[in-house]
Amino acid sequence: MATKLTDLEQLWIPKINDVLENEIEKDADQKTLTAAMSYSVNAGGKRLRPLLTLAVLTSLGDPIDHSALKASCALELMHSYSLIHDDLPAMDNDDLRRGKPTNHIKFGAGMATLAGDGLQPLAFQWLVDNDFDSQTQAELTLALAKAAGPHGMVSGQADDIEYEGTRLSLTGLQKLDRHKTGALIRYAVEAGLIMGRVISEKREAMLTFAEKFGEAYQIYDDILDVVGTEAEIGKPVHQDANKNTYPNLVGLTKSYEMLHQTVAAAQQALTTAGDDLSIDNSLLNDFTSYFKNKDEK
Repeated sequence: MATKLTDLEQLWIPKINDVLENEIEKDADQKTLTAAMSYSVNAGGKRLRPLLTLAVLTSLGDPIDHSALKASCALELMHSYSLIHDDLPAMDNDDLRRGKPTNHIKFGAGMATLAGDGLQPLAFQWLVDNDFDSQTQAELTLALAKAAGPHGMVSGQADDIEYEGTRLSLTGLQKLDRHKTGALIRYAVEAGLIMGRVISEKREAMLTFAEKFGEAYQIYDDILDVVGTEAEIGKPVHQDANKNTYPNLVGLTKSYEMLHQTVAAAQQALTTAGDDLSIDNSLLNDFTSYFKNKDEK
């Protein structure tokens, strides 16, 4: 059955992919580096993060021009950089991502590192190389810097390394995941609110939705490592046996319970956000269907 999310995907994923396939080359001038950057960005993926930004703008009734589209795609550059570096031998040393060889397997660890190094500042470039007013550009840039930096994603990555082999408490695991995974997902929603010029006082409930959605996303990802297959998720499974994950900490059954509770909290926050902003949030609610694709075991 078609949903509003299906319609959004059919409309915007081709346009997102077009930007990502054609715009990187314009901003890079070293052939192998450009190829390495483009390789990971265009290796596939759900395009979940830019879709979330576009869904917020759509829900707000804002028109989406090329500036908004390219700024939304900037987050995919940042996300791809994080994946390239996460897969490196010095980090997780993975050799498969989205069903394809990881960047360092394809291009070598040095060039892969530089591909990530190139994508990170390019993301910020795309936030200001547009027709937005300077206040919007500055707010987007500051928000992404916080989400991706040492108080956000990088902090989570550091916790992941430092506490490998150490069993975290549930609170510690939630902090790690809130930074490593949740920060960029929260930013995806925040970027839509910034571009939609929603005042700060009206953003709280929508950002709570984003935080709960990000939490659910990580719980679900941890579950898939246990019950999924490599063909389904495009990367090796059963890789988290010695890592801090929800199934390892609380068990698979409890992980499913926590997933359901977190999704319900996200949906409740959306209801509140709809009232606060006087908008129909059914499109954003459709995103929670992402967590219903795997039978419980």
